[in-house]
Amino acid sequence: MSWDSLTFPAPARARLGARGRRSERLRWLVARPELIGLLALTAVLNLWNLSVNGWANTYYAAAVRSMSTSWHDFLFASLDKTGLMTVDKPPLAFWVQALSVRLFGFHSLSILVPEALMGVLAVGLVYDMTRRMFGRAGGAAAGLAFALTPITVAIARHNNPDELLILCCVAALWCAVRALETGRTKWLVWCGVCVGLGFETKMGVALFVVPGIALGWMWTRWGDNWRARWVALRQLLAGGAALVAVGGAWPLLVTLTPAADRPWISGTSDNSIWSLIFGYNGLGRVAGQTGGPGGGGGGGFGGGGGGFGGNLFGGATGPFRLLESALGDQAGWLLGFAVVAGLAILVLTRLRRRDVRTGWLMAVGGAFLVTAVVFSYAGGIFHPYYVSFLAPFAAALLGAGVGLMVPRSLGGVAGDARLARVIAPLAVAGGAVTELVVLGELGGALSWATPVIAVAGACAIALAFGLPGRVRAVLVAVVMAALLAAPATWAAETLGHATSSTFPAGGSASTSAGGPGGGSPGGGGFGRTGRGGFSGGGFGPAPGAGFAPSPSGQSGGFAGGFGGGRAGGPGGFGGDSTSLTAAVRYAEQHGGGAIGVSSQSSAAAAILSSKANVAGLGGFSGRESSVSATWLAQEVAAGRLRWVIVDSSQRGGLPGDTRTGSQSAMSVAASVCRVVTLTTNGTTVTMYDCQGRAAAILEAARG
Repeated sequence: MSWDSLTFPAPARARLGARGRRSERLRWLVARPELIGLLALTAVLNLWNLSVNGWANTYYAAAVRSMSTSWHDFLFASLDKTGLMTVDKPPLAFWVQALSVRLFGFHSLSILVPEALMGVLAVGLVYDMTRRMFGRAGGAAAGLAFALTPITVAIARHNNPDELLILCCVAALWCAVRALETGRTKWLVWCGVCVGLGFETKMGVALFVVPGIALGWMWTRWGDNWRARWVALRQLLAGGAALVAVGGAWPLLVTLTPAADRPWISGTSDNSIWSLIFGYNGLGRVAGQTGGPGGGGGGGFGGGGGGFGGNLFGGATGPFRLLESALGDQAGWLLGFAVVAGLAILVLTRLRRRDVRTGWLMAVGGAFLVTAVVFSYAGGIFHPYYVSFLAPFAAALLGAGVGLMVPRSLGGVAGDARLARVIAPLAVAGGAVTELVVLGELGGALSWATPVIAVAGACAIALAFGLPGRVRAVLVAVVMAALLAAPATWAAETLGHATSSTFPAGGSASTSAGGPGGGSPGGGGFGRTGRGGFSGGGFGPAPGAGFAPSPSGQSGGFAGGFGGGRAGGPGGFGGDSTSLTAAVRYAEQHGGGAIGVSSQSSAAAAILSSKANVAGLGGFSGRESSVSATWLAQEVAAGRLRWVIVDSSQRGGLPGDTRTGSQSAMSVAASVCRVVTLTTNGTTVTMYDCQGRAAAILEAARG
């Protein structure tokens, strides 16, 4: 028995141990001032002027409002307070936001601040998982490159679920690196938990990190005998079991809950969570939605390999897609540097099984490769902000390359100056080339950056010669400053304006408004502007239809909408706000009850503005969900739905889009429900009172 155990009672020893651990962590942090500075910089970028974004994505903000007032809505991620329709994503990100709202009240900062803090934590993890293999200089370069990626800043200031997805997957890689270092099963289990949480955030995209992690683990743990191999496989299976248990928990809950006791699963036509996972949010994002723009049934639009969705939102598919307009200025700046750095590690390690850097390369490089390939060739609807998921992997590879250039004595891992003399010029040249390509897509913006890149090129030439270690480190710092100047400026510009509600983007104000319709007005079509906007007046026959995100970030929906309403008339996705406000007021004065409209976008605007009891029955735009007339009758019979507004503007849509959402079921209800006609500000609104008409709706559906 030790002297300590005789002198101090157990609770006192526990307190001393806890204090010691806290003291050790503090000393660790103080010894790394670059990490403190990096986290402080990230916090400034993510939190400065954050309130300018208002509610950010109004669709998700409305869901959080409903979820924060009802545990039933919270559990199932319902958009409306009656619990008729879910949002089209799993709930984890919105659980975090809804809990924050319950604690701090419903306002924009209670939704956005947690996202910003997630971004700070993700940068810290990227730093550490790179530092562990490639030194403090490599970790600092990785964290800085990640923090200064424009789309990273935009996503961290937004309420889309992508920030939590990134944090979960970066945490999974960090745990995988710890597992490679220690060989302990617990780190693989935690890795599986993190991937599972990522799946509960944005479904299948979280699995992009799994192949590289699994390959890296088995490759480096493939021992000389079958017993060692079985142990390694068993450890990996433990991580896989954790992934399945965590990632499958909510889908299993939804599956086991009777349909009558939960909302309809938005984005589906059969009310199945598995259709959402494998269809709308799965293969549909890669191959195109069936019947939708760019999908198998809808034909293409615009040519060039991706159908309408693949070209409109993310440029033409192909090997250079990530460098072209809409994507390159978001996360493509230094992809060339990252690729060369990854190849350098490949050559350096020669895939030796006993070299832990081999496993690191397979895990991080595998996540980078899978993501880059899928994003380059995805032919479904592909939003530019998706590339935020690629940013941490690219940044980690870049940091690894920097670590290989800097001597060990100065925080790197380069022990062979000759190796650094080869890697440095090639990596810098790769980064300079991709950055020049991105600058060429900006239509003259940031033109000052070209001579700065020339400075980086001159330093790269100097690095090819034998130089003292300190001189080489200084030149590497100058190179990184030169290469990061343009993306850092583009990222900083994000702070000065509200980012788009539905299409967040880093960069100037014109880029942030660069969803369809964000460019010059009235032109028709989708001519991509140099700074990220699209020229054209939208989809409908009248001018002014199409996307027009609110510059304040506060309003819901879009002016005009997909339906081709007139400017100032029926807008959003399923009716203008004035008409819907009048309908809500009438319903409240005549017994209340939920109002069913075509789109969840219109419903979200009403929920945010007045806590209205409105449900979008056709999905986000009014086309993604197809509820049945039988289901609608059941909801009417249960008293959860009373009023229906049939939006005739949903007859038109995106080129190639043959989906009709829930119009068929709503039309059946309209054919038998009592007609109510309102006139407000010269506009006539027709709604249908379905109270007591459930049996008639069922009979009409069968007929």
